[in-house]
Amino acid sequence: MKSFLKVVVFMGLSTGASLSQAACSFDVEVGDYLKFSAADMTVEKSCESITVNLTHSGKLPAKIMGHNWVLAKSSDVQVLATQGMSAGLAASYVPVGDDRVVAYTSVIGGGETTNVSFSTDGLTSGESYMFFCSFPGHSYSMRGTFNVNP
Repeated sequence: MKSFLKVVVFMGLSTGASLSQAACSFDVEVGDYLKFSAADMTVEKSCESITVNLTHSGKLPAKIMGHNWVLAKSSDVQVLATQGMSAGLAASYVPVGDDRVVAYTSVIGGGETTNVSFSTDGLTSGESYMFFCSFPGHSYSMRGTFNVNP
């Protein structure tokens, strides 16, 4: 009985340790609607880099119902979304060379996938970050919080 109890305790501790590991990669799905499959993401500063894999499960092409994933400080989202419209589809509706953009994916349409990997070096724990889709008109409903834990 003591051996069984030791095994159960060990398995519980092992499972708890794996659950507390930092999430450094995220799979996000979008479709022919204005919603990300994730409403928020939390990363640990211990992750050296973050990867976001974006999948468009819809059928409409990028020029009609394209989506991307853009990360910026919350205070910069509105201006970046507005300026992104002028950048156009070829620039993934992201202002070219704008330092306020932390990371972004290309715009994809139905059946397509893309990803982005970026360093955590420039991210600050406690800062308010937001991810959003910068396709014209999408940023108001396609957004979520991005938290950085110490």
